[in-house]
Amino acid sequence: MSYLEEMFSLKGKTAIVTGAGRGIGQVVARGMANAGAEIVIICRHGADETIKLIEGDGNKAYYVQADVTDEKQVDAALAEVMKRSGHIDILFNNAGICMHQTTMEATVEEFREVIDVNLTGEFIMCKAVGKIMIDNGIKGSIVNMASMSGSIVNIPQWQVSYNASKAGVIHMTRSLAAEWVPYGIRVNSLSPGYISTPMSVDVPKELIDAWMPLIPMHRMGKPEELIPAVLYLCSDAAGYTSGQDLIVDGVYTCI
Repeated sequence: MSYLEEMFSLKGKTAIVTGAGRGIGQVVARGMANAGAEIVIICRHGADETIKLIEGDGNKAYYVQADVTDEKQVDAALAEVMKRSGHIDILFNNAGICMHQTTMEATVEEFREVIDVNLTGEFIMCKAVGKIMIDNGIKGSIVNMASMSGSIVNIPQWQVSYNASKAGVIHMTRSLAAEWVPYGIRVNSLSPGYISTPMSVDVPKELIDAWMPLIPMHRMGKPEELIPAVLYLCSDAAGYTSGQDLIVDGVYTCI
């Protein structure tokens, strides 16, 4: 094994990835598997395609169905993971939704739905996985999916619920990182910019046309370009890194 392989290897690790049925979750889960991790996908809907891709690469993966906003379902899913894998070393908290609405268009119920999935769901997963790590003496890594939207306000679309949820994720991450330092559990967040996934490309063309001049690189990122960032945060290479928000946005938030 080379120096870089040793530093960034996830060999022997069990990694949970939420919301990995498609998009960023699917691509990053495949990358984590190629780095040696056994992948467990937890999401509400089927993840058969992702499992086939990972197994097609010669790696291990399985799927446990659960809604991350439901504590009982999450606890049952994690009990199944512990039964099958025996340990949980990594959590990539990826599940999320977005609604493009003005504040006056958005209902309180819609606002709560976005907060529930993007923030409360990540908290539920962090708490449940963190308890398993603490109880079993596992010095694990948690990576919460945030967004550049947690640091800036996107234009021209309005998405107050999404922005608020991601800002909450960033500060929740810092809070958990400080609280769990004594247990050797590292907690960081990843903040992508516009990435070429269904969430970003299945929008009116005028939105994409408006975004491009605002991105200094003048393109969306590829999901594959997030893999190295996640591997860093999950691996021993980031042994002294916790409570950080890693922004991967094509220079968007620098201007």
